[in-house]
Amino acid sequence: MRIEHPAGGYKKIFETCEELNEPIPAVVVGVIPEWLSGSLLRLGPGLFEVGAEPFYHLFDGQALMHKFDLKNGHVTYYRKFVKTDAYVRAMTEKRVVITEFGTAAYPDPCKNIFSRFFTYFKGIEVTDNCLVNVYPVGEDFYACTETNYITKVDPDTLETLKRVDLCDYLSVNGVTAHPHIESDGTVYNIGNCFGKNMSLAYNIVKIPPTPKDKSDPIAKSKVLVQLPSSERFKPSYVHSFGMTENYFVFVETPVKINLLKFLTAWSIWGTNYMDCFESNETMGTWFHLATKDPAEYIEHKFRTSAFNLFHHINSYEDDGFIVVDLCTWKGHEFVYNYLYLANLRENWEEVKKAAMRAPQPEVRRYDLPMDVYKEEQGKNLISLPYTTATAVMRSDGTIWLEPEVLFSGPRQAFEFPQINYSKFSGKNYSYAYGLGLNHFIPDRICKLNVKTKDTWVWQEPDSYPSEPIFVQTPGSVEEDDGVLLSIVVNPGADQRPGYLLILNARDLTEIARAEVEVIIPVTFHGMYKP
Repeated sequence: MRIEHPAGGYKKIFETCEELNEPIPAVVVGVIPEWLSGSLLRLGPGLFEVGAEPFYHLFDGQALMHKFDLKNGHVTYYRKFVKTDAYVRAMTEKRVVITEFGTAAYPDPCKNIFSRFFTYFKGIEVTDNCLVNVYPVGEDFYACTETNYITKVDPDTLETLKRVDLCDYLSVNGVTAHPHIESDGTVYNIGNCFGKNMSLAYNIVKIPPTPKDKSDPIAKSKVLVQLPSSERFKPSYVHSFGMTENYFVFVETPVKINLLKFLTAWSIWGTNYMDCFESNETMGTWFHLATKDPAEYIEHKFRTSAFNLFHHINSYEDDGFIVVDLCTWKGHEFVYNYLYLANLRENWEEVKKAAMRAPQPEVRRYDLPMDVYKEEQGKNLISLPYTTATAVMRSDGTIWLEPEVLFSGPRQAFEFPQINYSKFSGKNYSYAYGLGLNHFIPDRICKLNVKTKDTWVWQEPDSYPSEPIFVQTPGSVEEDDGVLLSIVVNPGADQRPGYLLILNARDLTEIARAEVEVIIPVTFHGMYKP
């Protein structure tokens, strides 16, 4: 079922809001499970303009951290801006001071011409606007974007504690906002770097669990293994990666960062990060594998047709194969080209027209054989009985992959995927949960059985949810025995337009909602802290 949005209520989730001085109580409708006691932490943009200067892209608004606290059936809501350098300086000078993803910063007009001239040639000033995700490192919590800066925050008070430059500890230019975290607290991530002979490469990095002496684990982080780049000076854009029990999976897409343009763009009036992206129309998509222990790159050359990729769902090993489930967008054109705020704030018919020109979303399964010589050239190497995905060795030594499509609907994306991560990350699993995008507008919550392709949907008219976070029922055995937590906004509601929605993860029926008297802007990612 497709719901239309002619009233355009979705525009409200892209508007500036104020932080709160203190937590506000929510009105609970339904009964919250007694065992559900903790905090839902979320991050997203909350300030979409500074004075008279607007931010232009969805990923430019200044970071706002949200928290729903659940305890003894009661709920409170709280939010505060993360006091990054980008935010503090913008508020102080009442203008955009640091260039963001799609918004360029200009020199202070009050400076004289010589000061403004030298501003452009003092080097790249990278944003620390950590609006994408929050995750634990040891006993601490960090808000992050995709640059080399992460920001330590207090998950209870939402106070900003300190900024950390990962370049002080690791050979990376930045890391993704989607690390993998093992049960002992070990954190793995990936970022591009300068490799041999000054060519670009990708480093898998490891942050260990909290040491016995309680020292900072980031200080003991290290590079595990380096993966080659398909182009010497143009690394691919990386938003996430896969990890199984024994392998790392990196998917290199044709969306490229032109490094030479990036290094010179900052001396050109009005340039930003988006100006440095380009698409390689001929490379297709490359899959890279590396072992975890010992950490070594595997030289197999897996290739497939071009697609955009932002979110891995899950990866696992099965009988000599690595199964990789992805949220893809067909083709080489960069999907972020369609996420400028002017496009997202258009009237509904215009939003739909733009989405019709954009890449088509599709959930896909790829299978990578570890024994690439088990069959002769031209024959399918995949023998798993439950998938139609194929892998064929070509005469040039590459293994060409064709996927199995797990979900596809015209301009209907299954995105921002979540699983029962603590029990099934890197393992054979059945269920994925996602945010449904209707022509880029988030208007439903979905559940997908990746084995049967059955789907379940929660949806209400003029309601705009966020990424659903799975929380397992204590002591449960079944994979989908738990709840989903999502922040939903109904801008047209007479009262309490924002609420925390609690769904039964088995069938997406509503258990409860906790409503508040404020509009809540769009959020990207987050976590549940027990």
